[in-house]
Amino acid sequence: MPQLRAALVALALVATTAPPAHAATLTIAGDRSQPVFSYADAIREHVYVEAPIDSDADGRLDRVRVDIIRPRTADRIPVIIDESPYYDNSGRGNESERKVYDAEGNLAKFPLFYDNFFVPRGYAVLNVDMLGTTRSDGCPATGGQADVVGGKAVIDWLNGRAPAYRADGTPAHATWTTGKAAMIGKSYDGTLANAVAATGVEGLETIVPISAISSWYRYQRSGGVVYSYDYASWLANVVDTDPDAKCAAVRADMDARDGDDTGDYNPFWAERDYEKDVANVKASVFVVHTVNDLNVKPDNFSAWWKALGSRGVPRKIWVGQYQHVDPFDFEGRRGLWVDTLHQWFDHWLLGVDNGIMSKPRADVQVGPAQWITQRDWPARGAMRVPLRPSADGSLGLLPARRGATAAFTDVRMPETEMVADVGTAKPGRLAFTTGALPLDLRLSGTPVVDLRLALDRPTANLTALLVDFGDDTRLDWRRGQGITTLAEEDCHGESTAADDGCYRKVATNLATRPLEIVARGWLDVQNRDSLSSPSPLTPGAFTQVEWETLPHDYVFKKGHRLALVIAGTDSTYSGERATGAAVTVDLARSKVTVPFALSAPLAEVPTGPSTWRGPQEVELPTPEHAFH
Repeated sequence: MPQLRAALVALALVATTAPPAHAATLTIAGDRSQPVFSYADAIREHVYVEAPIDSDADGRLDRVRVDIIRPRTADRIPVIIDESPYYDNSGRGNESERKVYDAEGNLAKFPLFYDNFFVPRGYAVLNVDMLGTTRSDGCPATGGQADVVGGKAVIDWLNGRAPAYRADGTPAHATWTTGKAAMIGKSYDGTLANAVAATGVEGLETIVPISAISSWYRYQRSGGVVYSYDYASWLANVVDTDPDAKCAAVRADMDARDGDDTGDYNPFWAERDYEKDVANVKASVFVVHTVNDLNVKPDNFSAWWKALGSRGVPRKIWVGQYQHVDPFDFEGRRGLWVDTLHQWFDHWLLGVDNGIMSKPRADVQVGPAQWITQRDWPARGAMRVPLRPSADGSLGLLPARRGATAAFTDVRMPETEMVADVGTAKPGRLAFTTGALPLDLRLSGTPVVDLRLALDRPTANLTALLVDFGDDTRLDWRRGQGITTLAEEDCHGESTAADDGCYRKVATNLATRPLEIVARGWLDVQNRDSLSSPSPLTPGAFTQVEWETLPHDYVFKKGHRLALVIAGTDSTYSGERATGAAVTVDLARSKVTVPFALSAPLAEVPTGPSTWRGPQEVELPTPEHAFH
């Protein structure tokens, strides 16, 4: 494909080396900003914005490196910002693009397509090095204050409220901008957008967080269960490509304060919780996330989305089925993504009345190649259906007889073992299944597990899984996070020899499998009432314990069986040791409540025969856990 790539770049160069005579004025036509500015002739520069923090304790305020590309125009223009810690390590996008510098120290190559597409349309694009990374000062804080104040300082500089300097030390002023800014990015980049928006900074008009964290506690904990130990310091070390002793001290302090010994929510995590500051958000928010993202798990988007809605924040959402994937790489939707983003920025940064806010708020993927639009997410009018386990291993609408119990032991067990051979009793799990479903049932939202149980110890780790049993062709998000990168490219934007707007296409990975684990939820029982103040159980006493699984949007097909699996410590996603506690469940007073969005009245959920065994062997590769 090198010849095709060269030809596309050559065509783009022809289009940009001779800008039209009217290119000096921002132009709106057909409800879109038009590509009237020369990308090849754009101004490329860099500045260092002073942040109000000395995160590396060297006696000087930290400075944030800001790389800028903007069209040559007398117009004041808005700004699109991608702040990232990854510009000199893992890179950005599916092709892991890094910053490339020219002889003057400016960027010859801006990662991703934002510059190629939006600069010709009258936007400045800023690639910002998060404090402590690439060419910025300071130490990374893994979501803490130092991560947040750097991006906020850039917004303040654009609006004349913070100083910046050129490489020679002379002051730099952003006289070329309207001060209206957007922040966009995937993963850590989108997390920074959430964090800066939660400060309420003036001038940040909109954010587009993609697969982003809204609470670092949610990212590393679930109901007191720890996913990974010393993660904050580990990630800070990964993104800091030139670490020194000062930043080693910062990382050691993270380890001392992260509360890994308890899994509780404490001041360390409160500092990294943007949900608690949602009342400050003034920017509109376009959320993109995927329900199978088990890196930045989807409770990060669902809790943030709900909180934004409760505050009346203008918002839009795309909910996909992939793993940790950018919407630019959702098969068949790349062009739609670019155009939707174009409309979004035109509306919020240029004031274009293009109808973007009158369209359905939510785009939802409900199958490998099937998307729907709806008024909101989760689907409005979803019916919350309680499904109840019985002593014969069935799961249905009717409660078990009074006094019926079932028991298991909290042992470390991978998900593959939890869901295998479900009709056979295992000492480390309980499994309950419906009969064949009489119609399609669409889960939309967050299931809730509610168990009455007793332990022989003060606490136990619990795992709840909702499983779809039935041979089917499914989106294989475990392999390549759901996509395969192809050789063929398409182009979105204009180009130079050093920086083209062409990217390789992708295809969705599919696989025929006997089951899908749809929803997962974890809880340390002593955190059932509070994440910050644990309440150990009295051994032998029954207690009602309720917790949410991760949210999902999924269609259980007619003829398939829905299953609830209850087990102990999940070794696939948690580093916790098992407690060894014996867990006794009062079946008559236990249930899982599932939000079903139906196009027809709910039929009775059939009880599954106790002799049904399900697949004896299940292959479920652990998904990739790289954060970027």
